[in-house]
Amino acid sequence: MADATNDTSAEATGRDYRDTVFLPETPFPMRGGLPKKEPEIIAAWGDLYGQLRSIRQAQKAPLYVLHDGPPYANGDIHIGHALNKTLKDFVVRSRFLLGYDVDYVPGWDCHGLPIEWKIEEQFRAKGRRKDEVSKSEFRKACREYAAGWIDVQRDQFKRLGITGDFDNRYATMDFSTEAAIVAEFHKFKNSGQLYRGSKPVMWSPVERTALADAEVEYHDHVSPTIWVKFPVVGATDSHPDDLLSFRAATPSVVIWTTTPWTIPANRAISYGPEIAYGLYEVTALEEGLDYEPWAKPGDRFIIADKLAEDVFKAAKISGFTRVDAIDPSGLECAHPLAALDSGYGFSVPLLAGDHVTDDAGTGFVHTAPGHGADDYAVWQAHGHREVPDTVDADGAYYDHVPLFAGLKVLETEGKKTGKFGPANGAVMDKLIDAGNLLARGRMEHSYPHSWRSKAPIIFRNTPQWFIRMDEPLDGGDTLRETALTAIDATTFHPAAGKNRIRSMVESRPDWLISRQRAWGTPLAMFVDKQTGQPLHDPEVDARILQAVSEGGADAWFDRPDFEFLGAHDADRFEKVEDILDVWFDSGCTHAFTLEARDPAHGYTGDRPSHWPADLYLEGSDQHRGWFQSNLLEGSGTRGRAPYDAVLTHGFTQDENGEKMSKSRGNTTDPAVVIKESGADILRLWVALVDYAEDQRIGKQILQTTVDAYRKLRNTVRYLLGALNGFDEAERLPYDQMPPLEQFILHRLHELDAQVREAYRDYRFQDVVRPVLEFCSGDLSALYFDVRKDSLYCDRPDSVRRRAVRTVMDEVFSRLTAWLAPLTPFTMEEAWTTRFPDAGTNCARVIPETPGEWRNPAEAERWAGVNTVLEVVNEALEAARRDKLIGGALDAWPVVTAPAALLAPFDGLDAAEVFRTSGAELVVGGDAVTVEVKLADYPKCARSWRRVPDVGSDADFPDLSARDADAVRWLDAQKA
Repeated sequence: MADATNDTSAEATGRDYRDTVFLPETPFPMRGGLPKKEPEIIAAWGDLYGQLRSIRQAQKAPLYVLHDGPPYANGDIHIGHALNKTLKDFVVRSRFLLGYDVDYVPGWDCHGLPIEWKIEEQFRAKGRRKDEVSKSEFRKACREYAAGWIDVQRDQFKRLGITGDFDNRYATMDFSTEAAIVAEFHKFKNSGQLYRGSKPVMWSPVERTALADAEVEYHDHVSPTIWVKFPVVGATDSHPDDLLSFRAATPSVVIWTTTPWTIPANRAISYGPEIAYGLYEVTALEEGLDYEPWAKPGDRFIIADKLAEDVFKAAKISGFTRVDAIDPSGLECAHPLAALDSGYGFSVPLLAGDHVTDDAGTGFVHTAPGHGADDYAVWQAHGHREVPDTVDADGAYYDHVPLFAGLKVLETEGKKTGKFGPANGAVMDKLIDAGNLLARGRMEHSYPHSWRSKAPIIFRNTPQWFIRMDEPLDGGDTLRETALTAIDATTFHPAAGKNRIRSMVESRPDWLISRQRAWGTPLAMFVDKQTGQPLHDPEVDARILQAVSEGGADAWFDRPDFEFLGAHDADRFEKVEDILDVWFDSGCTHAFTLEARDPAHGYTGDRPSHWPADLYLEGSDQHRGWFQSNLLEGSGTRGRAPYDAVLTHGFTQDENGEKMSKSRGNTTDPAVVIKESGADILRLWVALVDYAEDQRIGKQILQTTVDAYRKLRNTVRYLLGALNGFDEAERLPYDQMPPLEQFILHRLHELDAQVREAYRDYRFQDVVRPVLEFCSGDLSALYFDVRKDSLYCDRPDSVRRRAVRTVMDEVFSRLTAWLAPLTPFTMEEAWTTRFPDAGTNCARVIPETPGEWRNPAEAERWAGVNTVLEVVNEALEAARRDKLIGGALDAWPVVTAPAALLAPFDGLDAAEVFRTSGAELVVGGDAVTVEVKLADYPKCARSWRRVPDVGSDADFPDLSARDADAVRWLDAQKA
């Protein structure tokens, strides 16, 4: 039947046969109307997550735990949130689909600078500075702000279709949570892993706090570069006698740096023991310059041989000679500013350091131990302990710094926030005055920035609290070794994630956990003023935990010391009021979210979890963030990672592969997509992309997603219409199935295995793409089209039609299950349209697929059939274009092909396969050829087929025998 909507009346009898054709009928609309329909489904679901857990627990299902990495409670969700939470929902729903009981508790990260800034802005708008607001009032405002955004984001996640235990969500600012974080901190304190050290840390002057590695990102940055002369003032006997002779100019060691502001903090110069150095004398300068170079003929410089030409080029030196090789060991220099102020009158030693290379610069490294990790390490390694403090928390020189007191390295307020302050320029000017600036320039390079403020950071010496990475623990291994062992025991998706996090842990410094801010969980401990060591007293710790449990972190700041210290002398102890790094906060979430509900630890409620989690799932940047903080926290307190597997996804870009930015106007707002198209469209986009890589999204890409969604929806809609009225009495056993039905069942068997495996391995793209191809290829292009005539026109009790509807029932059952995790709203609508009283589609498991459906022989047969069918379809289309036929039912193709190509048609009706009124297969030739002949028979008034038996039934002279039999049966049913 070419078109079921065409007129089926007959001139011969005058009867209208339209009401005898079994057309698909369903209330399931062609247009999704998802923006309106989805909220209705959410309301109908109610506590869907609670229902699913109850059902699976009643079934004694195995438990699966996905632990939620907390988003920050600040602002509406963006496309990155939507991607992340949707992937997690795929995991949760697919695990329910596979028959698991799934524990997933959404959480929020609440402490930290972004919220502090917002609250500072609110108070400034009211005319109050932060120092005019009590800590309690400030923290209360932060707490209320975060709570408001938790409510907003929770509703936005629910609208996206995310299912989880929202009623029992966790938040790092809850009183019980803050107490649990303090308890985890005490474990490090009491195990001896904690220490206070004064060393250079990454410091944000804009935010006035130290930053951990995970809080730093790198951006291109233009810095001034300077080549500075350090005059040699002393040398050991191993150097030539005339090195410092009055007969030649005093040589200078030349250093190169991109941080002129650190020159006042210089205390040494580092050199590479394996690098070849030379003593060079200037013989000529470049001519025709607009300025006079700072070098002069006769000047002598000590430089790495490999870099000498580069240095002289920068200094506009055109001629030079290499006087001799020189060993920097044993040299002493004067500070380049010594001539201007006696505060710089100390000697500057040369120290051997493995970190020095001759890849760039001069082969020497200006060493300011208060402003660089390598500088600090080499300074300490050579027995020096005193580290100068030159820059304060605002990034300005302390008052005691000669020549530069009060000058800022970076601007921290106003429109110039994050830009260079006057310090660099002032230092360069003084170096010129002292005659020790050799050259200068500018350089664009990758430079660390705060990921929150986006402003550049500096290295600054400051006392902080650290967790040791390389101190042996009770088990004998260090925290680093324990963490590396845990990494090797973890499964990573994709596998490359293991090497990434491993390299980070191998080279990371001690874990900096203290911050100098107000909004966070405190390092709730006391330090002995005499020894500088933390107080270890279980009773004091217990009182601290009790207080924080009752009043939150505020209790630590507000209550007097004696309430905690008990019999201890309060005057002897310092109360630490630093707050914990927010990564330590979120690194503890496994302890209070999972472990507390583990039956192995005594939990008996209806929300069981287990520790460790089966999976952590976050963006790839969390190898240095949440994955790592949880790894270190778990390894330091429990000897292993709190997860068995880690899955990472890439970042979302615009359609051109550019980073999204509100200022550029290239963002995609998930709320807008949901409002215009529906959450299932956004979810289908997530399912279709390769989430392990960076993905792209935009209007054109979303339109492609909409097109894919229409294919799925139309497939389900057709099945619903075709299955109208189907019941079990109509079901046909497998052994009575025609070959085409056996092939479709074989495809279901294949797909079932693929879908299950893909869901188990978190390969959601490998679920949706094969299913889409099945819908558009095997179903729409083949099965539905071939069986349309049988479905519409065969007697309802015919074996062939029963087979069609039985197979369609199996297809519907599996499609609505397979796609339920990905497009839950549409599959729920389809399921409840057909089975309004059967409960939610979300509670189903994938139906078991009988092994007898596996039929490679039929798969091989239909692959051969398709080879011939493609040629026939091309011939029919050409005949249609040439007006030889109006439609396929007007045709009677003669197909000639070698016997091997026609063999798959044994036992098949070729006309049925070709969707023509008849067909003739002829063995011959070397390839498939088709002659399209007209079907020269009367046209059936009901099915429109032109077949020889039209008129063979006297009661229905305008119908074929098949159609006459069907109408007679139908008339009898109505009688």
